[in-house]
Amino acid sequence: MKKVWLVVLTVVISASLMGTGFAASYSYKKAKKKGFYTEGTAGKGSITGVVSLKGKAPGPIMEDLSKGKNVEFCIKHPDAKGNIRPRVKVEANGGKLKNAVVFIEELQTGKPWGDKAGKMNFDFRNCDIDQKIGVIRRTSDEEKKAFKAYKKEKSKAEKAKKTLPPWTGLEGTGALLTVTNNDPDILHNPHGYSVVGASRKTLFNKPLPSQGDVAEVTATLKKFKAKGKKKATHFFLQCDQHNFMEADARIVWNPYYSITGADGAFKIDGIPAGKYKVTAWQPYVGEVTQEVTVGAGAAKANFTLKARKLKASPPPDK
Repeated sequence: MKKVWLVVLTVVISASLMGTGFAASYSYKKAKKKGFYTEGTAGKGSITGVVSLKGKAPGPIMEDLSKGKNVEFCIKHPDAKGNIRPRVKVEANGGKLKNAVVFIEELQTGKPWGDKAGKMNFDFRNCDIDQKIGVIRRTSDEEKKAFKAYKKEKSKAEKAKKTLPPWTGLEGTGALLTVTNNDPDILHNPHGYSVVGASRKTLFNKPLPSQGDVAEVTATLKKFKAKGKKKATHFFLQCDQHNFMEADARIVWNPYYSITGADGAFKIDGIPAGKYKVTAWQPYVGEVTQEVTVGAGAAKANFTLKARKLKASPPPDK
């Protein structure tokens, strides 16, 4: 019996130490059926290009902070002039679009996720959110099963007065999505949504009353739909206490993505040879998709999105 328990324990520890992949236990056919990504080997191809904005970027939203809470603190924001703070949702310099997410659609095996891909911490600071645009993903079924097995074996080990190595996987660690309150004596209430078309669904609603408080909300990402018409694509974050605090993220299903810099440039590497649908997305401009053929070298792909009028964000759901 001890020998069997030791074998199970060894398998679980090995799975946890593999980090984000769990490739040895992950069935490609099962992953493909469910719409999940399986880590494999990086390819030798890449896609580089520039995302441009056609037309004039919409001007900033001039937020009157005197109409909200914690006015004396919020007007100290470095961009505020008196009670007014400009909020920029679309940034373009010389027609080059910043903070557009460029990603490959429907690629289900390839390079590993790595330590940072699809992970996000949003910092609530100065009655604002530092990260305006990001990328997040959900944990796979195999990652969740591995963490559940680890917790079970950890409980057995504790009863036997043994110690397991610390968990290095994702589920339960907060490694994928966290929100941090960096403001002293200010209550923030991050409210996260999954947005599909004109509808949105609450993922979490967590009060953070004190500076240094962290909302670890990785487990809520399991609500993301991986396939079909309700496939999750857009994550929206808002503070229920200060609804002018907003951020957005693209929900991705593989690690093949890039976020454009101030020059609108992007690069996606480690791509296996093949033809792919590649999309450039910005939540307040829209998205455009084109087919790109990738070989062993660098493929070029440029995108142009059309400027449009901004719509006011809806108030927080109750």
